[in-house]
Amino acid sequence: MRLLILLLTCVAFPALKAQPSATGTITKVTLQSPQLNAERGIYIYLPHNYHSSNKKYPVIYMHDAQNLFDDKTAFAGEWRVDETLDSLKAQVIVVGIMHGNETRLKELTPYPNPEYGGGDADAYLDFLVHTVKPYIDNTYRVKKGRRHTYIFGSSLGGLVSYYALIKYPEVFAGAGIFSPSFWFTDDIYRLTESTKKMDAKIYFMAGDSESEQMVSDVERMINLLKQKVKGKNIKLKIIPGGKHNEALWSKQFAEAYLWLIQGE
Repeated sequence: MRLLILLLTCVAFPALKAQPSATGTITKVTLQSPQLNAERGIYIYLPHNYHSSNKKYPVIYMHDAQNLFDDKTAFAGEWRVDETLDSLKAQVIVVGIMHGNETRLKELTPYPNPEYGGGDADAYLDFLVHTVKPYIDNTYRVKKGRRHTYIFGSSLGGLVSYYALIKYPEVFAGAGIFSPSFWFTDDIYRLTESTKKMDAKIYFMAGDSESEQMVSDVERMINLLKQKVKGKNIKLKIIPGGKHNEALWSKQFAEAYLWLIQGE
């Protein structure tokens, strides 16, 4: 099951064209990343009233942009992020960062696995925080500051989102963590144990049919966090029969979004 998860998420995808969503808009830019020594496509979802108002908006940074907005580029269906946010008339900007295909595993894992390698998440997050975020802050009307900035992902993207919350507490106020690949290395648990109090909101979601240990891995992490995060700031949702795929993640995205960014 572990190997299957990695194979499903490391395939190459065709380029996604910028397109209008139902009422919001999606724009693509390409940024040079000195941290990754590569160019990387970035997709920006702007809410339905962005161009007709002077409002500023909170921002969610998401990984694996190939899977977020367009079924044609997703391996097994899309998250339907734009349709979901449009239906909610959500007042938020979403920034999706394309994964690097064959480099995805390296970039989304903070520590190496003895069998699969990896462990280059520091460079990827450096790109997100010090290249992508400044571009977004300087180009779009965003609510700047930590309490308006969130990070969100699934599988390895859930793992790196959790790591980002610890590594950059001054940048991110909360994280949506779906089906996290905590099995990849026990170092993520040791990092949690050594971390002091965390002032953050964390939404965990997992299906009980993803793997034999998905739910127990998440529950193990939450037990470590109970002494570090206020109880009201941790949410866990277990989905009976939920499998490791975009169908699960897309159905749960709206609830996680509303819980994380309520009050914005």
